Amino acid sequence: MVDRGKDGFLNSGGYRIYFRSFGTGEKGTLLCVHGGPGMTHDYLLPLVDLAKDGCRVLFYDALGCGKSELPEDDSLFTVEHDSGVLDDVRSALTRGKVFLMGSSYGGLLVLKYATWHSEALLGVISTGGLTDVPFTVREMNRLREELPPKAREALQVHERSGEFDHPEYLAAVQTFYKRHLCRLDPWPREVNHTMEHVSLPVYHTMNGPNEFTITGNIRTIDFTRDLHRVTVPTLLVHGKYDEVTPAVGQLIHENLPGSRLEILPQSSHLGFWEERPRYMELAREFLRASQARA
Repeated sequence: MVDRGKDGFLNSGGYRIYFRSFGTGEKGTLLCVHGGPGMTHDYLLPLVDLAKDGCRVLFYDALGCGKSELPEDDSLFTVEHDSGVLDDVRSALTRGKVFLMGSSYGGLLVLKYATWHSEALLGVISTGGLTDVPFTVREMNRLREELPPKAREALQVHERSGEFDHPEYLAAVQTFYKRHLCRLDPWPREVNHTMEHVSLPVYHTMNGPNEFTITGNIRTIDFTRDLHRVTVPTLLVHGKYDEVTPAVGQLIHENLPGSRLEILPQSSHLGFWEERPRYMELAREFLRASQARA
């Protein structure tokens, strides 16, 4: 029988936050945090695979995203506020210590949260996550320079004129995404759903016009020097072709004592789709080993 999960809403700071839950949880809880900022949880649904092993897998849509409430006050769209929502979700839906999994910006968020609240955690999985946004942008610019000449020219021309919605510019962005966001063809339905339902107020406030043009309020974030405060096992997963490059993962690994870095050779940013069996094998092994050490 297919587990379709249970869903509902909880309150965080007076706003409704949507969540979904799969599995029984006798082997712990994995709380999954989506990226963007501004995406929805849907593209993370392959993680439901881990519920088959007795793990409870929880998802939620961040404030202003997906089915969660969109406030009028865009000053709430910050890493600090997102961390508070994450803490409210954890407190409301779980008992005891949990595992966190974060993808992309979600990886940034769970790593930042772990620098503050390792005592509440059993372990962290960061997938395509980052801690130094300026360094990550430099790496993305390097990937841009490897695009075909026509795509590079379209990006340069339309960025100078501020035409981020120009068809030529959007086509060039898609060329980048097909190389470095998800290399599957076609994209999975859940990935398309997420990309079609981005919360633009959140995305534009925090990130910018696209994945590699980060002009929002996260643009200067760098907490790499704080990673020594993370005291729980941490698994870092990046794809060989990841828009958040393996060099970003290596930087985190070098500054986070005891962390483990895995590079998926056929993946870009969504390894849990692109190399799903291998990703789940890594995750299961990490969850079992971390539980045993707890």
